[in-house]
Amino acid sequence: MTLLLTGIGELVTNASGQPGAVDVVTDAALAIDDGAVAWVGSASDLPDEFRDSETLDCQGRAVLPGFVDCHTHLVFAGDRADEFARRLAGESYEEILAAGGGIHSTVSATTAATTADLTTVSTDRALRMLRHGTTTVEIKSGYGLETPAEVRMLEVAAEIGRTTPLDVVTTFLGAHVVPRGMDSGDYVRLIVDEMLPACAPLAQACDVFCDDGAFTVDEARTILEAARGAGLGLRLHAEQLAHTGAAQLAAELGAASADHLDKATPADASALAESGTVAVLLPGASLGGPPAPARVLADSGVTVAIATDCNPGTSNIESMPLVVALAVHDMGLSPAEATWAATRGGAVALGLSDRGRLVAGAPADIVVLDAPSHVDLAYRPGSVEPWRVLKGGEPV
Repeated sequence: MTLLLTGIGELVTNASGQPGAVDVVTDAALAIDDGAVAWVGSASDLPDEFRDSETLDCQGRAVLPGFVDCHTHLVFAGDRADEFARRLAGESYEEILAAGGGIHSTVSATTAATTADLTTVSTDRALRMLRHGTTTVEIKSGYGLETPAEVRMLEVAAEIGRTTPLDVVTTFLGAHVVPRGMDSGDYVRLIVDEMLPACAPLAQACDVFCDDGAFTVDEARTILEAARGAGLGLRLHAEQLAHTGAAQLAAELGAASADHLDKATPADASALAESGTVAVLLPGASLGGPPAPARVLADSGVTVAIATDCNPGTSNIESMPLVVALAVHDMGLSPAEATWAATRGGAVALGLSDRGRLVAGAPADIVVLDAPSHVDLAYRPGSVEPWRVLKGGEPV
């Protein structure tokens, strides 16, 4: 059976692949066959072969590719609302981390949770993301900091991919922070010698938090070069809290993405553009400071993606529609640029050539907004959510 979406007021296809170009078709129709897009175009040009299909009348609503959330930490236990209040009162993230909070707090809570409980709370979180229109999600480890705990996190992430409609991409982030009481050099050696061999079979990529209070550029290089040798793609938390040279390292290594980039410079933007490294911006995680220089990055020719950074401490956000609105209002992206960054941009960051676009042959991962245009995501922030979500052509 084929399914035909009719009555589409505005169809975002991202067909050209040009960053920021959403390639809108108005008065459109879209045919789905065997879980993939079979035809897309103006309703007046609909081929006869699809005219007897089962139909879903979108009643003038906008249709978008499913959101691709390319940076999350959604497997975790515990709560850090107290730290949120402390940051609002003026305490810095670095001060909270040094006092035993931050990542350390979530490591303790996640380690204490049973696998069953960790799987339940994380799966519930993932399903809420699906209701917000996310159809593909990247999930990082990093709240274990010991080999068995990191392995368990990646296994839970994979279980989410098996038991929900979401497609899951896993990333090993053992280099999230140095465990308390451990020398950083010793921990880097543990990551390279023990964690990577155990975790590489369960992950598609390796990430490192390269920043003040975490890992240096040299430590990050050591870990990422070992990860590349293990067959993993490379990602990097870069220039979030301080300017460390992490963006230049990402460009040097040809990393798939450099994420955060709050403190990135025009020179960093030029290096990322030349290397083809995607800038993954996280509008919900700026910690009350200035957001990442999205306009500088985009205008320099860097491919920009946006993501939730879903985590318990700095960006407890599950909604990509909210992230699109924040990227427009706080970072200066246009509605078209933000929509592209939340769909096709995320797919490019994850190396998924067929996601984030609605063209013939692409998976039928589709969001029907309860609004007439993608512009409404930013124009009516917090008010526009999906009317329908389809994964592989199936309503979910």
